Amino acid sequence: ISELLPECLESSEFFAVYGAAQLNGSDLEGALESLERALLLNPENGAAAIDYAQALFEVGQLFTALEMNQQLIARQDLPAGVGDALQGREEQWRAFTRQSSIQVEVLAGYDNNLNGAPDSGQITLTLSGEPIQLGLDPDFRPQSGGHLSTRAAYQQRRLAPQSQQNWGVEVRSRNSDYPQSDLLQLAASYQLLKPSRVNSWQAAAGMNHLQYGGSSLFTGLDTSVRYQPRSDRSCNPYSQLAIQHQDFHRESRLDGLESKVSLGVSCPPFGYAGRQQISIDLSRINNLAASSRRLGGDRAGWQSNLSWQYTLQAASLRVQLSHTAIEDRQGYSPLLKGGDARSLNRSYLLLQYRRPIRLFGKGANLMINLYHQRQRSNLELFRNNDTSAALGFGWLF
Repeated sequence: ISELLPECLESSEFFAVYGAAQLNGSDLEGALESLERALLLNPENGAAAIDYAQALFEVGQLFTALEMNQQLIARQDLPAGVGDALQGREEQWRAFTRQSSIQVEVLAGYDNNLNGAPDSGQITLTLSGEPIQLGLDPDFRPQSGGHLSTRAAYQQRRLAPQSQQNWGVEVRSRNSDYPQSDLLQLAASYQLLKPSRVNSWQAAAGMNHLQYGGSSLFTGLDTSVRYQPRSDRSCNPYSQLAIQHQDFHRESRLDGLESKVSLGVSCPPFGYAGRQQISIDLSRINNLAASSRRLGGDRAGWQSNLSWQYTLQAASLRVQLSHTAIEDRQGYSPLLKGGDARSLNRSYLLLQYRRPIRLFGKGANLMINLYHQRQRSNLELFRNNDTSAALGFGWLF
């Protein structure tokens, strides 16, 4: 049919037929060009308009396709049955603006410090200016053992021409051989994204509630704003401000208001032998005590994060590396090192491997997690290490 092109340069019908053939052959760019030319030659060419809307949808221009489809439905000259087909297509495409999913994960593993206890079996207290060694009760020493972790999450996404909204609810649990360290976490989140050709804005709010050992431990209320300019560079910088109100149910004097100002850079997928993604950020953290009775008072510090993901075919490997350095503004306690201000240096490494498999005849994800955390401090009570490994499966519905 392309051989007839030189003779049909002014024929809307030719470009409509040619574009339809290209569309059926999955030549989307060629189909868009031909069908657009057909409509330029004759804006009333209904067949070209129907196929043009379909081509727009298949290249990802959902809302432009919906707008054109609505214009077609409003036409009075549609042949019998075509209006119903267009209405059915409209409903199918509208469904893409409202997406929801349910994720379920079950993993079994081992942790060498389930209760996050200090490394040493004893600490040094300062009494009357003299150091005294105090042995810790066995319950306050590192407890190791197996654990079963579960996660269930519901997410909903709504798309609009100029924005995207995300809602999410999540429940996590960890049950182990040491029930005093069992965890239950409830979380809810909302995100509003406003992308444009020159920049992208994101506003978010959320709530986290943590139960430890069967009783409420912590509730956090979060809000954040993120800004990222768009450019022709492969990696783009971004800035973010996050604020969290921290409520500790067992010890109200630990309550605080934490702010985090971040500068970072994120790179879209790149590579040929496999797709890679990377992001790096540096944050300034300030935590204001809600009570003058909080040990150490206000605290401040820095945090750096590196995230790298490698995807080959369907399998993916994700690496997260983080380091946080925090220091109290006031002395922590006269009993610990004569009342020195506490300083913390915490680093962790997280490796996550995911691979789709068939499990009991249904699709699932094989999941492997490896985690190591190392925390150092000038106070013995806050020095600890934690290493865990877990293997399990995940399902997406």
